[in-house]
Amino acid sequence: MINFSNNKPVVCVQGLGFVGSAMSTAVAMANNSEGEPIFNVIGIDLNNITGIKRVKNINSGCFPFETTDNVLVDSLKRCVLNGNLKATHDEDCYTVADVIVVDVHLDIPFKDDEPDLNFSGLINAITSITTRAKAGALIIVETTVPPGTCEKIVIPTVNQILKDRGMPEDSIYIAHSYERVMPGKDYLSSIVNFWRVFAGKNKESGDKCEEFLGKVINIDEYPLTRLTSTTASETAKVLENTYRAVNIALMDEWGKFAEHVGIDLFEVVSAIKMRPTHSNIMRPGFGVGGYCLTKDPSFAPASYRQLFSGKDNKFPISTIASRINYNMPQHTFDLVKKALGGSVSGKKIHILGVSYREDVGDTRFSPAESFANTCIAQGGSVTFSDPYVDYWDELNLYGVNHEEFDLSIDVLIFGAPHNQYKSDKYVEKIKNLRVIVVDTNNVLSKQSINKLATLGCELFFVGKG
Repeated sequence: MINFSNNKPVVCVQGLGFVGSAMSTAVAMANNSEGEPIFNVIGIDLNNITGIKRVKNINSGCFPFETTDNVLVDSLKRCVLNGNLKATHDEDCYTVADVIVVDVHLDIPFKDDEPDLNFSGLINAITSITTRAKAGALIIVETTVPPGTCEKIVIPTVNQILKDRGMPEDSIYIAHSYERVMPGKDYLSSIVNFWRVFAGKNKESGDKCEEFLGKVINIDEYPLTRLTSTTASETAKVLENTYRAVNIALMDEWGKFAEHVGIDLFEVVSAIKMRPTHSNIMRPGFGVGGYCLTKDPSFAPASYRQLFSGKDNKFPISTIASRINYNMPQHTFDLVKKALGGSVSGKKIHILGVSYREDVGDTRFSPAESFANTCIAQGGSVTFSDPYVDYWDELNLYGVNHEEFDLSIDVLIFGAPHNQYKSDKYVEKIKNLRVIVVDTNNVLSKQSINKLATLGCELFFVGKG
């Protein structure tokens, strides 16, 4: 059991992934008017290979993931040195927690091409907490979940366990508040300095959640938004991400049109963005990646059918958008295959940037993964370089120096739009590569394109004819 030398409120963060590790730091950084930490924070993860590594990293003052956010790195180290941030596998720590933030994964498998919700992992997490939590504790579900999860799954699970413990249902407070974490240079700031939406299972739970968030979030500049129910709060997160995914799919659809008719859709989009009402229009690219946009559009249809017994709404726009986004890496593969004369068999393909977005090291559900697997399945070989990724977990592959290329490669893919790839100076490092070059994210400037063409490269673009 972890002990602290003071009587500050204890916050447990369950799950030390990309969100939980950053959230633990954000809570530990919360200070009072005298500049003193408000909370003692315990990050809790599973006692497996991944969890052991994360706990060890945090306790040694190291953020457990690659990040360009030096503020986050320094903040975590400072909190560990201060003694108000610790990590463990000991679930008995929930017994001393005043607040428990749930940051566990909830994936969505598909059965017969239909999203099929599996709450077993979340139920296990909630069970572990509730069997140990003291009366008066607040459970905040921060994990992105299908609408209705708290109402239909979490609250009934908690209530049954409390009944078994001989405790009344109002012994533990329950709320939902979703994060908008953006890994990158503003990783920590995307938690502390950003708008929060929340709701409680009842007024008392909502009040408790508001009080807690008000001490962690910069509410003077980013006021909290309180919704009327946990289902409404869950819906806000899912709809927010679905809206973005649908708009990306729309632009990918038009990107294929641009390629066919011979225009530059990025040029077109830049012109459209001059209109203030359309300033947030998306651009085409390699495909949707990351842990949220790939799955969240499927949460509402699954929730509608499985949690609320709905039958008549098939969510056609969300469903089609998900399919378009899912197939975009295949589109890039088709470009490569065509450029190679109809086959990638025996060809060497090198990917520059395999993370799901620019300037981060997160490869979860990266479009590069789908693309690479298709290449390998059809007889091609794949190597990669990425300044933020040394080892690609999903492909069990180590990267090579991103400034050195095997001159025998056949195809060079600009995958993630890392800022360094946008520099004309970077292209100067590519010498004597008479290869097929595919730019999936409008990385290359006109100068870089001309340089590569001079080297004898054959160039193809997603979203450009």
